Amino acid sequence: MNNKIALLMSEKDWAEWFISKGDKSFRARQLIDWMFLRHCFSPQDFSNIPKLLRDLLAQEFDWSIPEIDTILSSEDGSEKILLKLFDGRFSECVLMPSDNRVTLCISSQVGCRMACTFCQTGKMGLSRNLSMGEILIQIVIANKRLVERNILERKVTNIVFMGMGEPLDNYDNVVAACKLMVDPKIFGLSKHKVTVSTSGLLPEITRLGQDVPVALAISLHSPDEEQRSSMMPVNKKYSLAEMKKVLLEYPVQTRHGITFEYVMIQGVNDSMTHAKKLVKFLHGMKAKVNLIPMNPHPGADNMVATDFDRMRDFQKYLADRSIPAPVRYSRGQDVSAACGQLASKRKEELDLPPRTVALARRREYLDSKQK
Repeated sequence: MNNKIALLMSEKDWAEWFISKGDKSFRARQLIDWMFLRHCFSPQDFSNIPKLLRDLLAQEFDWSIPEIDTILSSEDGSEKILLKLFDGRFSECVLMPSDNRVTLCISSQVGCRMACTFCQTGKMGLSRNLSMGEILIQIVIANKRLVERNILERKVTNIVFMGMGEPLDNYDNVVAACKLMVDPKIFGLSKHKVTVSTSGLLPEITRLGQDVPVALAISLHSPDEEQRSSMMPVNKKYSLAEMKKVLLEYPVQTRHGITFEYVMIQGVNDSMTHAKKLVKFLHGMKAKVNLIPMNPHPGADNMVATDFDRMRDFQKYLADRSIPAPVRYSRGQDVSAACGQLASKRKEELDLPPRTVALARRREYLDSKQK
């Protein structure tokens, strides 16, 4: 009989397991501490847990963590880390050290079902959700990687759920992970520095505001209902008008309010008409708009970044109306690690269409099951 995978257990699962063994639920938090604070995955070393329970933990669970398949290093110092999960599937995270922070872009799913037209991940389809542990282990691996790179006395300070997947489509695991990220006794990250980005799943946005204090980012990309529906199928279910009602009630956690991500695509969503509609949509909300030049990728169907002058005019129109609109040039573009580029690619696959790579990963997964 195969052992259960420890990283697939939630804190609630661990509590129930300890109770089933005749012990107390608080042991779950002790175990979480060993795994994610002390980076220890050997039950025999869990010194504050009774030896009998340590033995059972070692017998009943598989304590392996995802292996690093590939690290692609960008010229800008960021790294894309491709992780092979316990079942042979792949996920990615992007480590971005800078002078005053270390940001980690983490994934919440293997693939994504949202199918946004400008995103490589969306062209892969969804394979499965990541567990709470599989989300958090990305931070552990990133912190270990900082040590390997001799970026001493530095740890991940900022988390952005902007990797593979729609975080709110994996709601329970993402919220459980966020709670441990901002828990002062575990990761101890500031609630202002954990950002959950969503394409607009409105019921889950409402729940998120009630369940955990984190920063919220909305992948917007067009203020026009019809156009946004053509770019982002989620808009057909949850319209911009409905979204605004929900966001006006959201308990913001940062001084600038809610962040809106806006990929600037030449001749698509970058006109003054779009700028005016965007200002109208944002009226009444405390908001910041990150303008992100479109990052090219295979299969992008001639979508290219807005030119500099046009972007500056768009930015100025927002800024003149008291809407902060910094231009965010994505890091890691040269290794397909930038916004909208993640697709579980190795170096030799960077120029391949995302569906081709998704099929390759699928074949690897099936082959691993037959061995």
